[in-house]
Amino acid sequence: MAITSRTATLIGLTAILMWSLLAVMTVATGTIPAFQLAAMTFAIGAATCALNWIGSGEAIKALRQPPVAWIVGVGGLFGYHALYFLALRFAPPAEAGLLNYLWPLLIVLFSSLLPGERLALHHVLGAVLGLSGTVLLFAGNTGSFAPGQIPGLFAAFTAAFVWAAYSVLSRRLKSVPTEAVAGFCAVTALLAALVHALAETTVWPDAPLQWAAIIALGVGPVGAAFYAWDIGMKRGDIRVLGAASYATPLLSTAFLILAGFAKASANIALAAILIAGGGLIAAKDMVWKRG
Repeated sequence: MAITSRTATLIGLTAILMWSLLAVMTVATGTIPAFQLAAMTFAIGAATCALNWIGSGEAIKALRQPPVAWIVGVGGLFGYHALYFLALRFAPPAEAGLLNYLWPLLIVLFSSLLPGERLALHHVLGAVLGLSGTVLLFAGNTGSFAPGQIPGLFAAFTAAFVWAAYSVLSRRLKSVPTEAVAGFCAVTALLAALVHALAETTVWPDAPLQWAAIIALGVGPVGAAFYAWDIGMKRGDIRVLGAASYATPLLSTAFLILAGFAKASANIALAAILIAGGGLIAAKDMVWKRG
């Protein structure tokens, strides 16, 4: 069944909501090594996405994709997360997060390179307001960094380009069915497991809450979210989704506050106004026009 651009955009927005729960859920998993956690959650994510195959007989068709689709899919999912994990390991989290959240702005700008897409002033303005809000959100947490942290900062910066490129290239690969995301997640899980075996020591969850958090991560932020994002990127308004993505760090911080892991502040309130305002400006066409 064909879906409208507006519906696809709304589906893509659910990915942003799910990703905003990533920090809280990750904290709840305890001290599990990063790549082990990636392997476990991406395996669950692959199974979650593959549920769409049940009774349809589409598994082989979904996985039978050209090499470029696998390179973009696996390169985007594994490449981004590997770089982001390295950034968090070697650089201060606030600075790494700020550099990483250049990807919404990059998506808005890269979208102008797509056939049939036009970057209007309100798209740029919305993205810049979102960026300003994100900078403000992290402003109170920044500090000096040592030379040894520069590789981590560079990894975070590169991760932003990788995710933006993956997202925009998904639009160019519109013929690749969203069901193929299950295969991309499965290969990403295997690669993460390989890196874990080579570089980390296995730590298994020791409490039911940790297992529940891992399952929730795999089903939501590392499963259904990629499926929803693929639909949004391929059939929705890519510029609106890029600008709206700035809500992720804001919502993530809000959930951390509700869970007691962070404190409310004036910076967060002002950042909320900038990010929400930027998202509404960028989404002007979708809000005021039908279709």
